Amino acid sequence: MTGAAAPHPGPDRGKPAVVVVSSLVARGSVGGRGAVFALQRLGFPVWFVPTVTLPWHPGHGRATRVVAPDEAFAALVDDLAGSPKLGEVGAVLTGYFGAPGQVEAAARLIAAVRAARPTALHLCDPVIGDVRPDGSGGLYVPEATAAAIRDRLVPGADILTPNRFEAGWLAGLPTGSTAETIAAARALGRPTVLVTSAPAMMARAFANLLVTARGAVQAEHPLVEGAPNGTGDLLAALFLARILDGAGAEKALERAAATVFDMVARSVRAGADELLLAAEQDVLAHSMATVSVRTLAEPGRPRGEGPRRAPKPGTL
Repeated sequence: MTGAAAPHPGPDRGKPAVVVVSSLVARGSVGGRGAVFALQRLGFPVWFVPTVTLPWHPGHGRATRVVAPDEAFAALVDDLAGSPKLGEVGAVLTGYFGAPGQVEAAARLIAAVRAARPTALHLCDPVIGDVRPDGSGGLYVPEATAAAIRDRLVPGADILTPNRFEAGWLAGLPTGSTAETIAAARALGRPTVLVTSAPAMMARAFANLLVTARGAVQAEHPLVEGAPNGTGDLLAALFLARILDGAGAEKALERAAATVFDMVARSVRAGADELLLAAEQDVLAHSMATVSVRTLAEPGRPRGEGPRRAPKPGTL
């Protein structure tokens, strides 16, 4: 039709569906809202299971929490677990939980997905706490919820994406230095652990630390003051998307970290108090930003190499 915009190509039917189990905000781009949008923009069908409904991120002010009773939540999840379409699902991303009882239901869903598709992945983003403004760390969910995630979801996850506080809490170890953070990540015993807000080596920088059987790799970029909430949710979704697209863990880290950096910088430059996922959605697929990446030395492992730049998009 003359003058009409070209239609968006829509989901790639060759890509697996992703189940996202996390929070839903009416306004904003945090939690499930951010993860679902990013995955869909990259062509993945998404099954979204909200764990709690909020008007906005609590950081913007008092927020009412709407959490379904455990029985209702479990019934919904068990319906999904019994779906004849479950074989479409190639991954489950779990994030924020509104109550400890929801965790058990999510664990049953993950088991059902793996039974229907043994190659399906589980990325556990243990959204349980963070560093407070005074520098100390603390849980912002009930300890029973955090313990349920630690005991039921972490041990079987293929990928973990905790922040530095969460990695330390889950492992019961300090994370004050890079070496301590690597040790805590390894103590979690999972194949792939991506620690966000890790100790940075450069001044005024933000770092993401990837720990796998191959070694430890850190991606850093300049710190962006006033970054909106939701960067961890976005990074987890982007990292999972790149893995599902066939990238290795290190390349997935490079692309995901660069994309988040780009999105944050653009959102802050525009004066937004939320990530501008819709307005800047092309960045999700075609970011031109780069991050500094280095392989870190570990005791008993070959000495790491120096910093290197991330490849340009399209060369991964």
